[in-house]
Amino acid sequence: MSVLASARQQWLANPRRDLLSGTVVALALIPEAIAFSIIAGVDPAVGLYASFVIAVTIAFLGGRPAMISAATGAMALLMADLVKDHGLPYLFAASLLCGLIQIVVGLLRLGRYVRFVSRSVMTGFVNSLAILIFLAQMPELIGAGWQTYAMVAAGLAIIYGLPRLTTAIPSALAAIVVLSAFAISTGLDVRTVGDMGQMPSAFPVFALPQVPLSWQTLTIIGRWRSPWRSSACWRAC
Repeated sequence: MSVLASARQQWLANPRRDLLSGTVVALALIPEAIAFSIIAGVDPAVGLYASFVIAVTIAFLGGRPAMISAATGAMALLMADLVKDHGLPYLFAASLLCGLIQIVVGLLRLGRYVRFVSRSVMTGFVNSLAILIFLAQMPELIGAGWQTYAMVAAGLAIIYGLPRLTTAIPSALAAIVVLSAFAISTGLDVRTVGDMGQMPSAFPVFALPQVPLSWQTLTIIGRWRSPWRSSACWRAC
């Protein structure tokens, strides 16, 4: 198979499904990235930039089914102490070190050893992330007006009810579009994504982290701090 035919099969095998799934992920990532930014203690624009760059990079370099290619709760929770103690530049440095470690893991084909991780551990990890995401959204619900609860109920009704009628459109996408259009058209008094933080108005600028290129910097982002608390990089990777 030629390179052109292989690229056509990979990129144009099912454009409708890819466009729909990409739209759902793009819309859902906006509030999620902002919520994770708040957990990590950084500006919401950082989470949005990270999600955008990661998603575009994986789109060209390839990924795997069910692979998370965006800001995640696990990384956000682990990086919070690093940002608090040393600042945002060390977060960028730790992210680069994580990337280098993952490249080495890929070159050595160490991913096959994931099969030795028990299913109960994987299930617990995924469930803990779901709980983390849920708890991150609780401040947006506690003390909110009845309009917010009505919108939540309507969203859940669409997500779980629409598949019983049709699967032509993803129910999550339908919920986002319908509820957003309703809130905008009626001027409903509910919190929006813009209320969670300042939205960026330009693309990010490429730059290297402004940290000292020293052994001390490497130990901060790459070493175990104590027998019970490993570094952000090793725990996240």
